[in-house]
Amino acid sequence: MPNRLLAPQDVPALLAEFEHGGATLITETFGTGERTFILLHGIGMGRSVYLDVVQRLRGRVIAVDLPGFGEAPEPTRTLTMERHADLVAAYLRHSDEAPVVVIGHSMGSQIAAELAARHPSLVSGVVLAGPTVDSASRSIRAQASYLLRDLLGERPIVLWRGAREYLRGGPNLLRKIRATIVHEPEKAYARIDRPTLVLRGEHDPLAPMSWCQQILTHIPGAELEVIPDHGHGTLISDAGPAASFIQRFADRL
Repeated sequence: MPNRLLAPQDVPALLAEFEHGGATLITETFGTGERTFILLHGIGMGRSVYLDVVQRLRGRVIAVDLPGFGEAPEPTRTLTMERHADLVAAYLRHSDEAPVVVIGHSMGSQIAAELAARHPSLVSGVVLAGPTVDSASRSIRAQASYLLRDLLGERPIVLWRGAREYLRGGPNLLRKIRATIVHEPEKAYARIDRPTLVLRGEHDPLAPMSWCQQILTHIPGAELEVIPDHGHGTLISDAGPAASFIQRFADRL
């Protein structure tokens, strides 16, 4: 049985393990409100890194451990971003939670884009936070160097939570990284017809401004907000500014 990691102690929470197509995800669902948010984490992470941001959102929250991360077991084979999106879509149909505001951070932004492009009826809005992978730097070496540069300036809580979850990522982490890098999210962006918010930390090397502006050209009407004095972990620590932008975006849907 999954552990309760994010829901406040005085709030009822539903913990679930959902299997589809040889892969399993874990969900922790709690809260009430007009909007339902589903949070998709980045590579090497898990839902536990979102402790700060989920406390700041008004609405129902579905926090996810994707297959092979957090408390979710390793899948029988490494999932593509498209297969991740199809798994999340199958869960939303099973749980009857849609439509949702999908919040994807880093790798999760690639899955969020595929979810909105492949299953638009399940999505009311899209938040792409620290969106990867920059089309000009689509290699493991480039992404690793950007990540190292970002970590050098990150807050200790980001380093602690990130290191803990990377260790849980297991021996298949390199294959998972390759799956993110070969994915071309711009092809999904061009098919998104839902309101979209792009969030970028001012000092985020993994989501450079040139890439975020390119995303805006692919998604008509998409908005961009830059969060001062933040890096790639803008949803992980000091998440107040990001949560404010997300909540205002969701309130307009």
